Amino acid sequence: MTSKKTFVLAALLLMLFDFSYAQKLLQLHYGKPAANWEQTLPLGNGRLGMMPTSGIIDDKITLNDITLWSGSPQDANNYDAYKKLPEIKALLLAGKNVEAQNLIDKDFVCKGPGSGGKQWGCFQILGNLNLKFDYGGADASAYSNYRRRLSLNNAIATATYKVGSTTYTREYFTSFSGDVDVIRLTADQPGKLNLSIGLDRPERFVTSVKNNTLQMEGRLDNGTDGKGMQYIANAKVKLNGGSLSANDDKLVIRNATSVIIYLSATTDFRDVNFKALMAKNLSAAMLKPYEQLKKEHVAKFQKLFNRVQIDLGKAVDDVTTDQRLLSFHNNPDADKLLPVLFYQFGRYLNICSTRVGLLPPNLQGLWADQTHTPWNGDYHLDVNVQMNHFPVEVSNLSELNLPLVELVRGLVKPGERTAKAYYNADGWVAHVITNVWGWTEPGESASWGVTKAGSGWLCSNLWDHYAFTDDKAYLKGIYPILKGSAQFYNSILVKDPKSGYMVTAPSSSPENSFMMPDGSGRHASICIGATIDNQIMRELFANVITASETLGIDADFRAQLKKRLTEIPPAGIISKDGRIQEWLEDYAETEPTHRHVSHLYGVYPASEITADGTPELAEAARKTLNVRGDDGPSWSIAYKQLFWARLHDGNRAFKLFHELMKPVTSTGINYSAGGGIYPNLLSAGPPFQIDGNFGAEAGIAEMLIQSHEGYINLLPAIPDAWKAQGSVKGLKARGNFTVDFAWKDGKIISYQITSPQAKKVKIKVNGKFAIVNSRKSLS
Repeated sequence: MTSKKTFVLAALLLMLFDFSYAQKLLQLHYGKPAANWEQTLPLGNGRLGMMPTSGIIDDKITLNDITLWSGSPQDANNYDAYKKLPEIKALLLAGKNVEAQNLIDKDFVCKGPGSGGKQWGCFQILGNLNLKFDYGGADASAYSNYRRRLSLNNAIATATYKVGSTTYTREYFTSFSGDVDVIRLTADQPGKLNLSIGLDRPERFVTSVKNNTLQMEGRLDNGTDGKGMQYIANAKVKLNGGSLSANDDKLVIRNATSVIIYLSATTDFRDVNFKALMAKNLSAAMLKPYEQLKKEHVAKFQKLFNRVQIDLGKAVDDVTTDQRLLSFHNNPDADKLLPVLFYQFGRYLNICSTRVGLLPPNLQGLWADQTHTPWNGDYHLDVNVQMNHFPVEVSNLSELNLPLVELVRGLVKPGERTAKAYYNADGWVAHVITNVWGWTEPGESASWGVTKAGSGWLCSNLWDHYAFTDDKAYLKGIYPILKGSAQFYNSILVKDPKSGYMVTAPSSSPENSFMMPDGSGRHASICIGATIDNQIMRELFANVITASETLGIDADFRAQLKKRLTEIPPAGIISKDGRIQEWLEDYAETEPTHRHVSHLYGVYPASEITADGTPELAEAARKTLNVRGDDGPSWSIAYKQLFWARLHDGNRAFKLFHELMKPVTSTGINYSAGGGIYPNLLSAGPPFQIDGNFGAEAGIAEMLIQSHEGYINLLPAIPDAWKAQGSVKGLKARGNFTVDFAWKDGKIISYQITSPQAKKVKIKVNGKFAIVNSRKSLS
């Protein structure tokens, strides 16, 4: 049992660690303007995004609104597809995978062009706010004392520099309190600010100036009649000194000492009164003094950001972030706090890229600089959108899971239609990709589009929110979603005559393929009973059983699922060479180092395979990862970091983190090796995909704390590089526990566990188990 004296001692020991030092260093900073978008600093308030280049003469500020999507709802279900299902199953059970795949390509995919069509749509750039500066004859190319920063503590970016004898300062933030973009420009000498302000985007826009208000509006393509989503953005300014005038479609400022630019933007996504909302937000922001607006913004942001603090030691002093990244790649031991910066940057991106009541972060969070973002900037359901949410619970940002919950809730009804159309099945299903328009159909190619792990995997994210919050009302609200997904998988199972298992058919392992065992040299992706299907079903069925018991409902369905758990394949089958089989058959991969490692879903996010509970499967998982290799796109490297953390190999997890942190500048689409980090610390597939940031954030947390095996495990995968000393405040564990702890020489020297109500909890500290009482939290 833990006494009050122990808690007091724990608190005192935690105070010994200099969290303030770590917090002070939570900033990105650079010695020159951004040369391209991948060097700009991301700002966002969960709806609006802004990324300034902070150039001396031209400051191009990329603008985003997370709700701005082209395309429109469509029904691309093939309602005759289920008629082909018996033939597809028969071919698969006869070992004719290639023939089955050809039939699926012909009659079992979506109707129309799918994600390749205009009606699918994509997340798009809102536009560019263009600031063009005139220095009145001073040589702007001879600027000096340039410094560009992003403070993670207050979500404010700044740029300072000197031209001639005048020092200029720019301050940017996307207001969490006022829901507008705000930019303040100042000069330390009066009358030295001269600039023009314009708004544009690559297509479908009209810009005008009326009553000293700069306005851009337009309508995106919906893929049918061209009358898609509408948007509007207005910019207004306040001047200290100088004059304001209009020149065609620009605002022109002459001889000002300071300028505040306010930009308000909205779309008609779920809001027919979007123009009135835009005007209201703009007017309200401009009525407040600048310092008050900034103070309210910081306070609202910090309510989320300040929940977690981590200290791993000293950092490299006063070195620009791009140089720190290079130095860390060459010598990871030289900068103990770069992992802390990257972890907290992940939390910063979590907070900035979504908010309750809106949309979850897409493939690029809420930041995009194109009208056709890579992979449509949509939601990929075979790891990517799930990885975006891997860190939010453990990183004490639980409410940021809720936008995903609502996106999934919106997939249930269309998913029921898709389940009937293709499988004549109960429940609901979503396949590999979706968008804001509720797409659940298979993709347009069997090789990747028929994977149906998406809906079950999404249910894992939904369950995590319950597991971490212990919120019974929330569980009651999501139970129909979980049950519907379980009903689908339960109703499509067929018996494999070879193994005797009940399996999914058709099935596939996301985006991967195998060689046919007949020596023909042919390959296929379609199979029966892919391992990821089995692992997802085992996790989902178990969660629905637990939920029905907790809520006291659905005893008959619960009994069905308990029986199914005895009939479906186990979490892992070990191949003849000692690895986890990716498919029910021990096929040879066409690409042994493939970026997806879907058959280790049972290691993470599920807990079907654990280092202590299933040691033989854990060893097979290690062999699987060794063959897969450590390189790949950024998200793949981050996922492997998570696997090694779950397998309690801290040094290997740290090696993967180091691999991820290699500097990258390429922006071309990449499907294999070469992922890394851009100078602004956004992850590079390449191109930019935010899941690498979020996956590594989750990986760092998983190295420090785990709670998936029924107890809280402190430092389960700490690498040698972090052992000297460190401390953590505010990480979360399942059961709604908040955990603080400190260590020295790799051993826990103090810890404190709090929860809304004091209760017993099992913990593992320095390799030993104990049952302790949590402390009731003050708030």
